[in-house]
Amino acid sequence: MSEDLWSLHDPVDADFTAPQALTGSVTLIIPTFNESGNITELLRRLGDALPDPDHLPCAVLFVDDSTDDTPAVIEKAAADHPFPVSVLHRRTAEGGLGGAVVEGIKRADTDWIVVMDADLQHPPHLVPELVGEGVRTGADLVVASRYISGGSRAGLAGSYRIAVSRAATWLTKGLFPRALRGISDPMSGFFAMRRSVVTADTLKPLGYKILLELAVRCRPGRVAEVPFVFQDRYAGESKSTAREGMRFLAHLAALRSATPLARMIGFGLIGLSGFVPNLAALWLLTHAGMHYLPAEIVANQAGVLWNFLLIESLLFRDRRGHRHWADRAGRFALLANADLLLRIPLIALFVARFGMEVLPATALALVTTFVLRFAATEALVYLPRHTRSRAAQKGTFPCV
Repeated sequence: MSEDLWSLHDPVDADFTAPQALTGSVTLIIPTFNESGNITELLRRLGDALPDPDHLPCAVLFVDDSTDDTPAVIEKAAADHPFPVSVLHRRTAEGGLGGAVVEGIKRADTDWIVVMDADLQHPPHLVPELVGEGVRTGADLVVASRYISGGSRAGLAGSYRIAVSRAATWLTKGLFPRALRGISDPMSGFFAMRRSVVTADTLKPLGYKILLELAVRCRPGRVAEVPFVFQDRYAGESKSTAREGMRFLAHLAALRSATPLARMIGFGLIGLSGFVPNLAALWLLTHAGMHYLPAEIVANQAGVLWNFLLIESLLFRDRRGHRHWADRAGRFALLANADLLLRIPLIALFVARFGMEVLPATALALVTTFVLRFAATEALVYLPRHTRSRAAQKGTFPCV
């Protein structure tokens, strides 16, 4: 990782070293954004909760995106605790709090990783229990759940947040029924996972729902759950905003379109939605007196723009970095309009030979050229990166 992107705050940030990878050794990763009011109490409760270091070697790593004095507060509070405490402050909060967790995972070299929030809504006394449940059951992932017997979402403020949380849970479980089998609370940010099942380089988080990212991409073999009562926030303000909600929906779309078949289906659905601006523009132009063939060319641009914007934001969001947006837009428009070389003769054939109306002939031609357009778009505009993950090279459990 380059030093122009990441910096370390001395002395607490000075080279993080995880405890020796003994059976049950743990790196506790805590992403933070302006949580200075919670740090001292959090570390105090962790000090009370964590067993003797000889029994459970544990290090705490804060990955910080704060604009306040959170790193300085961590430095001051860490001096009074027997377990190692470090902080990595990121200059750019890439990927949000989920991206912070991934950076922590890359630095961890222990048997277990535990992820929790800094606001004390996740009770620190459950950290040993999460790891212990994983050791006892042989699970790869242990989730602290609000939705099993003994759990509660009491700390969610107001009926609106409860409804949003429930709706998000239903939506994610509906979209990923196999990947989330055995996980009653995919929105939980409190969980333990064996380090050996995570390949951090394949994770592409967006926002703060990192458990969903890990479960879908890494597919842990065995999952266990521990009930927990979601607590009231100790200090500060919630980071749950409408913007985070939109990032969450974009994240769902990116995860759901991770396979070629899913991308093709998504491409088709976006293309279907593009019929609306395309055919609306065609109707306006032909009723204004323009001949249907030049009207096809002009109207096609409305569908091209619509489709490009949706494909960029929903389907290939994680493949945009290798080309400038203008290059991608130009290639996409070129392919979409080159498609007319095939589509217009087909439309003319359907109209002149088979007596079809212009609108249904256009729709049929769009469907006919669909597969060709999808393959060309993926190959020539959003070239996938053919890189082997460290897990594949080492034979460890791969993320997908």
